[in-house]
Amino acid sequence: MSSAAVSAAPIAASQVPVAASPAMREVIEAARDVAPTLTTVLLLGESGTGKELLARFLHAESRRPGPWVAVNCAALPAELLESELFGHEKGSFTGAFERRAGRFEQAQRGTLLLDEISELPLPLQAKLLRVVQEREVDRLGGQRPVPVDVRVIATSNLDLGEMVQRGLFRSDLYYRLNVFPIVLPPLRDRLEDLPALATALIADASRELGRPAPLLDEAALAALRVNPFRGNVRELRNMLERALVRCRGPVLGAAHLGLSVGGGQAPALHALKEMRPPAALSLDGREAPTPHTPTLDGRRALALQGDLPLDLGELERLAIAEALRRVRGNRTHAARLLGIGLRTLRNKLRTYREAGVNVEAAEPAAGQLWPSASIAADEISQPWRGALRARTSQEETSEETS
Repeated sequence: MSSAAVSAAPIAASQVPVAASPAMREVIEAARDVAPTLTTVLLLGESGTGKELLARFLHAESRRPGPWVAVNCAALPAELLESELFGHEKGSFTGAFERRAGRFEQAQRGTLLLDEISELPLPLQAKLLRVVQEREVDRLGGQRPVPVDVRVIATSNLDLGEMVQRGLFRSDLYYRLNVFPIVLPPLRDRLEDLPALATALIADASRELGRPAPLLDEAALAALRVNPFRGNVRELRNMLERALVRCRGPVLGAAHLGLSVGGGQAPALHALKEMRPPAALSLDGREAPTPHTPTLDGRRALALQGDLPLDLGELERLAIAEALRRVRGNRTHAARLLGIGLRTLRNKLRTYREAGVNVEAAEPAAGQLWPSASIAADEISQPWRGALRARTSQEETSEETS
């Protein structure tokens, strides 16, 4: 999602969440119950489960006359986010040449989506709490508060309760947002939705590509059923779009998806995967080595010999994923571990999301505990941090000279 979006258009029929499974039917029923009210809604779930789509559905069902406004709290730096949300008066800071209404005012009598609320800096959390409680905003440099009539929906793919315990999220704001939580199930827990969901996604992607929508055959559907879909619906959509690019006939099969009926990848993709390291990489040397998982010392030796079959971009992605895992998904701490700026990390994560690659730290399974949060920066291996900084510097230099 872009950093900010404003729309008064009604939700299209193709954007209504698919709900054939009991889990999703319960989600839609809860959404319809709360939609006509002003109650604040907190949408929780893994990345790619469709939280923004459900938020749009809530706005459409609310029949509120105002616009739909969405802000991605992770896409803007803190110094700009305050003005983006709450607005500013002319002359309130350098470059403020005119008065500007913030997103809360722009969403008057409508709905404001605060996407990735977990990324909101602590100082802005206090100001947001006041707006949600008092239903009025204070513009930067303003003399008096401005009343607002806005329905607030927040989303997060992290455990906000855990963040509260670790002092990363205000408890008072958490309880104010957690009035009506709705948890979206991952795609692997709602496989009954897969046929209808795949059909709808194929129709949407075909329309964008300007070609007739092919039928999904049984072999392709069987292959999809056994795919883990760690990226959830977003991964499914990207997979189907890639398949559509290769499919020229009226039927889309498992071969177009690059999947086999048994759940494995097609030979060409499998061979490509064999050239890459596993997604979960241990940098502390404690992971038991396997034929495809050399120890850290082994990786260093291969890298020094120039024989590591990876490009720098893949090493960068793995380093970012490991840093996020170690700090339980906190981007500020991950950027510090990696030795790069927070804005750079956010831009890279947005690029990965748009490409359908999920590098965010996964939530622990039931009964599991997060790893220790007390991590020294030198626990991320210096060669990896140096490579990432070097790549970042090259990218920034390239941007400046282009």
